[in-house]
Amino acid sequence: MTAHFRSMQYWDARYRAGESSGAGSYGRLATYKAAFINAVIEANGIAHVADFGCGDGNLLSLLRAPAYTGLDVSETAIARCAEQFPDLRFLRMAQAADMPPADLCLSIDVIYHLVEDDVFGRYMDALFARASRLVLIYASNQDLAWPAPHVRHRRFSQHVAAAFPGWRLCAHAPNPYPFDPDRPDDTSFADFFVYARAGTGCALHLPGAAA
Repeated sequence: MTAHFRSMQYWDARYRAGESSGAGSYGRLATYKAAFINAVIEANGIAHVADFGCGDGNLLSLLRAPAYTGLDVSETAIARCAEQFPDLRFLRMAQAADMPPADLCLSIDVIYHLVEDDVFGRYMDALFARASRLVLIYASNQDLAWPAPHVRHRRFSQHVAAAFPGWRLCAHAPNPYPFDPDRPDDTSFADFFVYARAGTGCALHLPGAAA
């Protein structure tokens, strides 16, 4: 990470240039992620999903959420999604506090792109503050150097345990397509982590989900 790198500017410039959210939002990885998320929605009777990092909307096209709010740091991504899904609500990440709490908050392929500590802290605060029942994170969970300036791997679970004691990890599902440097476009270093607010249930009948 360079001292002057800012994740928000990077992603908005990327979307303004017509690029996508990345290979992980397409192909078999997108199919896998959507199936997992949809299973959580169905098993827990989720009524409202808030997606903290909706990106270009391709993953959204595969989701089955009764109500959905998409948030992103990129106004270009928000405009693109709003045009593609006119019946859904989209907000800038800074407007998260204006959104009513959602049963399920999603963080899909976002945390390891938050290279700045202050941005990471604010994002995690909003993600857990706006969830009334469950938080579903798809990310790497280790401190690991990476050559790309827009990637910073973090052991985020330690931060969650320290900053949000009212939440418990109820499942960790390892990725069936673990990262292979020879196949970077259809493998991933991210796993699913499901957190439940204290006093709420968490129904999980998912292949590969280990408590």
